[in-house]
Amino acid sequence: QVQLVESGGGLVQAGGSLRLSCAGSGSIFISINAMGWYRQAPGKQRELVATITKGGSTNYADSVKGRFTISRDYAKNTVYLQMNSLKPEDTAVYYCNANIYTLAQGSTYYWGQGTQVTVSS
Repeated sequence: QVQLVESGGGLVQAGGSLRLSCAGSGSIFISINAMGWYRQAPGKQRELVATITKGGSTNYADSVKGRFTISRDYAKNTVYLQMNSLKPEDTAVYYCNANIYTLAQGSTYYWGQGTQVTVSS
């Protein structure tokens, strides 16, 4: 089974930076089609933050463009989210997501358990 584990969350003051990591493990990966980050703030629906495809194409929510950068190291089965100029409205639980093809499960979407990011004013 594939497991995705996020790390790097925490408490930071407005204007600060954090770097989130999401590492996949547990199964032999045939291919990683895409990886991304989502977030869910209290009382709100989960929303897309950024995605990156196998070919390196990226997509960002308008609210984070120019501040966040998604990157990946598929050799390490890892995706990163560099978050700069953080704002209180960025406070949320951040989840990584990946579409991964494995021999055992085929093409499957996986979610991490989430990591809390809190930005204080």
